[in-house]
Amino acid sequence: MKGAAWPIAALLVGYPVWWALGFGGLSVIVLAVPMAVLLWRRRPVRVPRGFGLWVLLLAGYLVSGLMLGESPPGTYGELGAGRLIGYGMRLALYSSVLITVLYLGNLTERELPQLRLVRMLGVLFVSTVAGGLLGVFVPGFEYTSPVELLLPNWISGNSFVRNLIHPTAAQTQKVLGFASPRPEAPYEWANAWGSNASVLLVWFVVGWWVYGGTRHRLFVAVVLALAAIPIVYSLNRGLWIGLGLAVLYVIVRVGGRTRVALCGALAAAALAFALSPLASLFAQRLDRPHSNDIRAFTVSATLTAAGHSPVIGYGNTRNATGNHRTITTGKTDWCDTCGHPPLGSDGQLWLLIITQGFTGAALYVAFFLGAIRRHWRDRSPVGLAGVLVMGLVLLYMFIYDGLVTPLTLYLVSFALLWRNS
Repeated sequence: MKGAAWPIAALLVGYPVWWALGFGGLSVIVLAVPMAVLLWRRRPVRVPRGFGLWVLLLAGYLVSGLMLGESPPGTYGELGAGRLIGYGMRLALYSSVLITVLYLGNLTERELPQLRLVRMLGVLFVSTVAGGLLGVFVPGFEYTSPVELLLPNWISGNSFVRNLIHPTAAQTQKVLGFASPRPEAPYEWANAWGSNASVLLVWFVVGWWVYGGTRHRLFVAVVLALAAIPIVYSLNRGLWIGLGLAVLYVIVRVGGRTRVALCGALAAAALAFALSPLASLFAQRLDRPHSNDIRAFTVSATLTAAGHSPVIGYGNTRNATGNHRTITTGKTDWCDTCGHPPLGSDGQLWLLIITQGFTGAALYVAFFLGAIRRHWRDRSPVGLAGVLVMGLVLLYMFIYDGLVTPLTLYLVSFALLWRNS
């Protein structure tokens, strides 16, 4: 794409290429550089309401870096490359998504029409569905990316970095008591796929159904039918809850014949799903909580640790001693069920609490709540969809880590609301 919108097209439409090269979620950091240069050249720069909250969030994260060498009671580990890499990556991401918001908000409607931006997100949804199907049918697909080959081992060997630069189709987990693949392509992990799928689905429907013709709507119906396969196989309860609440939100906020037509379409879709083989898999997942005990342990340990630095946090995640079953710390050859995810990894809210204290968490919540409050009365399709996504952000912060790609899509959705006002 020519013109000022090319970085956005490269980010959203070209995302599968970034993923294949090994940049994936890092693409927003790479593209933030030319966006910042172009923004500088078109000064003065407009800023959205709520801008100050994100700046304070960034400033607070800089201050929290002073605590990187500290370990609260009940945790273990020392300051090392992994902790510094994680801190630097998050700082770069928080800065890059802010630059992306400013860049989008300062593009004119002529430079980047609103509908074109919505449809770019819709194209990324199609890529997400394709990646999800790859994860279902070819779960073992993976390879060493060019970026992975170029990086030194002390960086590429870091587990956090490896998830970002090593393309894989799925995560294989024993959620149902046996090994089953959970789609993650073209994103960094399975939960990121779930969060992104739900957010992008909203914009896909707006761009290609609400503003589309007959052929567009037929295409939407086919893609959504295909999307049901990886959505169910993701075994992702958070995604299912998010989609259910999204449907309820739309039913409540639209009226007249639109509501009647929507209810009819949902009834038909529910019947088709109930008669499909996917229904039994869905029921099996609901019968197996799987991660509830692990989440309860890590959230409790996160809050306890954060209580020792409630204002500025610790700059990065920490590892707690023991887990929900045993006092043993970490996996061993004789105890492969020992250990647990890092503190703060069970949701963006908990991540902010451990990394930036309760202050950072409050700023994050205020940023997205403020967007809902300001745009609630916007009943245009983009306004309704944007407020819905802001609501999903607040839901998902309890269960999904916003890093890396989810946070990018959250802020692009925020920019869409800002441009629509």
